[in-house]
Amino acid sequence: MNKKWMSITVSLVLVFTLLATACSNKEKNSGGSTAKEGGKGEQVTITHYTIDSPDRTFVEKLIPDFEAKHPNIKVKVTKAPYEQFDSKLQSSIAAKNAPDVTSHWGYGGFMEYYNKEMLLDLTPYLDGFSGSDYNIPEDVMNIYKVDGKTYGIPLNSYVTVMLYNKDLFDKAGLSYPPTDYEDKSWTFDKMVEYAQKMTVDSKNLEEAQYGVDFGFGERDQRPQYFGAHVYSDDTWSNGGKPSEINLTKLEVVDAYKTIYGLIYDKKISPTPAFSQTVSGQYGDPFLSGKIGMSVVGSWSLAAAADFSFNVGVAAVPYNPNGDVRSVLYVDPLFVLKDSKHPKEAMEWIKYLITTEIQEKSIELSGGNPPVNQAAAEKYYNNFEGIEPKGIQQVFDGAYKYGFESYNHLISNYSQINELFINELAGVENGDKQVENVLPDIEKKLKDLLARVNK
Repeated sequence: MNKKWMSITVSLVLVFTLLATACSNKEKNSGGSTAKEGGKGEQVTITHYTIDSPDRTFVEKLIPDFEAKHPNIKVKVTKAPYEQFDSKLQSSIAAKNAPDVTSHWGYGGFMEYYNKEMLLDLTPYLDGFSGSDYNIPEDVMNIYKVDGKTYGIPLNSYVTVMLYNKDLFDKAGLSYPPTDYEDKSWTFDKMVEYAQKMTVDSKNLEEAQYGVDFGFGERDQRPQYFGAHVYSDDTWSNGGKPSEINLTKLEVVDAYKTIYGLIYDKKISPTPAFSQTVSGQYGDPFLSGKIGMSVVGSWSLAAAADFSFNVGVAAVPYNPNGDVRSVLYVDPLFVLKDSKHPKEAMEWIKYLITTEIQEKSIELSGGNPPVNQAAAEKYYNNFEGIEPKGIQQVFDGAYKYGFESYNHLISNYSQINELFINELAGVENGDKQVENVLPDIEKKLKDLLARVNK
């Protein structure tokens, strides 16, 4: 692996304008390319394993159309809750009952799956296939290549965004934050200043509200926003296996102190207890209307119809100490190594990335961002009350200043993530100090990596 994912920048912006005018003939034919052939072969069933949530299980509604075009292929969807996704996948593989098609929709990611030899090399099944035929930029396709071999086909492309509550901004007399990532007046310090003006620190749940919820990436990636790096640079060229851990370096400690200082020093961010109390059925405290700004993955846009207030989308603030302002979450589809029907699995994948189906999937999923850039305009226009041009500008900037999610790129990430969740719980609850906890996490993380990366 190399740093190809870092070049997912303006290409995603330009590709849309170049390709949106028409779909290639290859893509047009892909939806039913095997229809004539389908009746000749023996009928097979492939299994699509996904998270048990509406933004993923909607694929069940696409199956009748696909099967009509591919009469020799039946598709079965199996699912699991997010928290159980990885464990159930491992159990099914161990029981030699692995699904055919899935993605890294749990805690683990691409490099973990690759290093555990779970993934099928798709290169032999890509004869005549090109990402450009499906309006997928080459840089995005390259994320899931190792040594020139393809192990995944991109499906959706999420970024980090800032959502803000326009009603709380209006009440505080604040101007709305910009969508332009090149506007250097919108800084982290300015965000803190705004958050202070919207915060009502009260033990009364009805009165309490907070200025910002800074949910940038996973716990070990958040320091990257401040120009600090938990893992050594060789991680990205060494199969997701870091040679050094930097949790006790001053810049990393300071980054964590700044993040958790928003909660317990400045008191402008919600505590975990507050968030859990007000988050409701959607699991997002921003939906409560008691938080002014939320830095979060763009999947939260899918809940736009459920907001009880006016919402806007803005750029993640500029930070002079770092050049990464967005976490990129490019979700691919994999064919597992144990699949008995890889050719048919690839037909299902190709169907899901056509422009027609990517556009249809936006509506059915509630707003999954398409990787097929010819479907991007429909995505930008999908959110009532939010200016489409603003959403596009935020996505453009997020790609330009983005870095692929650590959970996709670091091997054995599910175990690493669990370690950070458990060990930082005391800090997040206000019971422990960052500087006292990080040395212990570093030691345990080094022991973990030495054990799993032999």
